Amino acid sequence: MIKQTRLMGALVGLALLAACAKGPERTPLEVEIFSTIREQIALRRAPKQERPPLTRALLDTLGSPYIEVTLEANGIFAYLQPQLVRRDDGPGEVVHWVTEDQVSVTLRDGILIATRGLRGDLLSASTLAQSGGPQGPEGRGARLFDLRFGDHESKTLEMACTVADLGAEPLEIVEITYATHHLQETCEGANGRIVNDFWVDSRTGRVWQSRQWAGPLNGYIRIRQLTL
Repeated sequence: MIKQTRLMGALVGLALLAACAKGPERTPLEVEIFSTIREQIALRRAPKQERPPLTRALLDTLGSPYIEVTLEANGIFAYLQPQLVRRDDGPGEVVHWVTEDQVSVTLRDGILIATRGLRGDLLSASTLAQSGGPQGPEGRGARLFDLRFGDHESKTLEMACTVADLGAEPLEIVEITYATHHLQETCEGANGRIVNDFWVDSRTGRVWQSRQWAGPLNGYIRIRQLTL
């Protein structure tokens, strides 16, 4: 697995450059930000993180894929790298993304199908992904969500889902603007209603950003692709 330390190292380098420029009289903001990230790198830890000052020039030095995942309820975030990329009997490509301390999310063509290391993990989920087309959901149908409640209890929720194309929408991620279509998946069942959003590249079909439900305990998570 490619270590996440390359991104951390790049941020350290940024902090050291700032320290040299400003002198030793005070701790630069970049050092404080890096310290916060290092201490709270897992998604499950204490909230109130500050985001590092990411730039495209910094990201271009990394040379490996990263996603940024944020728990919407408390703003906790982390950077994840791919540990495993595979194909199975289902549609699309499955990518298992992990932090340094093995908190993970698994995506099928950009659709969240599992988490590990969070409270109330999403053990597995079916999708409306389609073989051979753009990433993200398509059409309508049933989705199953297998959720963990406590150490030894799980529950499966079934929801009826439909996908709507909300039209073209430019999307900016760290100084690059992508031409995307905004897809919205609405799922309803006996336990309520959820709405997932996907921003899919109009040319390549890649999901650049999404907001997806990760279970009743975790709520929604936001995912954006920083580098390829």
